[in-house]
Amino acid sequence: MQLEVSNRQIIKIAGPICLALIIPQINHITNTAFVGRLGEFELAANGIAGIFYLVMYMIAYGLNNGMQVLIARRAGQQQFSGIGQLFSNGIQLGLLFSGLAILLTLLAAPWFFSKALHDQHIISAAVSFIRIRIWGLPFLMLLNMANAFYIGSGHSKVLVITSLFQEMMNIFFDYTLIFGMLGFPYMGLNGAATASVIAEVTGCGVALSILFIKKYHIRYSLFNYLKINWSIIRNILNVSAPLIVQFLFSIGGWFVFFIFIEHLGERPLAVSNMIRSIFGFFGIFTWALAAACNTMVSNIIGQGRPELVFPIIRRIVWISVGCATTVCVLVNLFPYTLLHIYTNNADLITAAIPSIRIITLSTILMAVAAVVMSGVVGTGNTRINLITEIVAVIGYLLYCDIVIERMRSELQWAWGADFIYWTVIFGMSYWYLRSGRWKGKEI
Repeated sequence: MQLEVSNRQIIKIAGPICLALIIPQINHITNTAFVGRLGEFELAANGIAGIFYLVMYMIAYGLNNGMQVLIARRAGQQQFSGIGQLFSNGIQLGLLFSGLAILLTLLAAPWFFSKALHDQHIISAAVSFIRIRIWGLPFLMLLNMANAFYIGSGHSKVLVITSLFQEMMNIFFDYTLIFGMLGFPYMGLNGAATASVIAEVTGCGVALSILFIKKYHIRYSLFNYLKINWSIIRNILNVSAPLIVQFLFSIGGWFVFFIFIEHLGERPLAVSNMIRSIFGFFGIFTWALAAACNTMVSNIIGQGRPELVFPIIRRIVWISVGCATTVCVLVNLFPYTLLHIYTNNADLITAAIPSIRIITLSTILMAVAAVVMSGVVGTGNTRINLITEIVAVIGYLLYCDIVIERMRSELQWAWGADFIYWTVIFGMSYWYLRSGRWKGKEI
């Protein structure tokens, strides 16, 4: 429950998170590869609809990160009942948010796609996809609450088990429903949406079952505080709400980026979806280490040892940069092999290579910036993260508007927007940590 500053401790926390993240990314690669076999149009529609769902998912992800910080702080303070209070109230808050997100999607998504996109066929396919996909959100929300508990309390190994069950279901139903195999109906692109919903229901069921099998629900009083405690709710929202808005800005900016790309045509959108899948997979090392940084910083502060915050962040940054550099070299050596996973179209592969070269460089910058920003999250002052995100996204979208919409530049220069984004993230996060204004903050 009380963590130490060492490479072994970092790997002990980040390793299971990394494995848990690898499995969903393998699923996403498989999903995109299956859809890519349907055609370039389906690949493009899947990309834009998938990003829209990610925007809705950011509500769950922001709540997850806030809960993770709070649970890790209570773990460092050895307050087991406090963990139970956070978990019980967090579940109720998460279900409320997911219900609102479903309502918003069903009412607003068709109108939004019709106004933002140019290709009527992509609009129709994206609306059909998202109307199915959004029903997985409540189960994903509950899964994220369970994961926040497992990571924050030092039981991150459980994530591997839940992710494995989840993605086995996803890959099976991707294959059977997209192509109509083994007696299942042919659903095409909508089959991918249905498979993802089934997988999220499975992952949620497994994650919650383990709470009871391992008797964590007794040890931490996880379901003893189901009566809403408004002071706990306010505390959760005080930490989580800025993160939710931050991640909505982040993925929202990315969604606008994909809308800009759609304006360039179907092929750039299809290429961008493949690239998103590739670097979603290779980015897991950075995001796992960032999650470990978040938890360790909060835990150490909870122990009353704030002087160890910078040593933790430095250690994790060096490991993150090492992983990102290795990935950068491998991707640049074997880009054709990676792209052949998604398509056999030689022209599509050739069109993707220049963008691959640009993005591999930005992943090294991301390896530093994402960890430093997670260090800020761990201090509990998430409003700083929100301000940082807003400034970064504004710079990102200004670049996109000038380079993509006005100059109509080639796709690889569009992806150069990542350099603007991560530079701002690193600069502002590092400045805040160096300022020492986070010291003494209670959450």
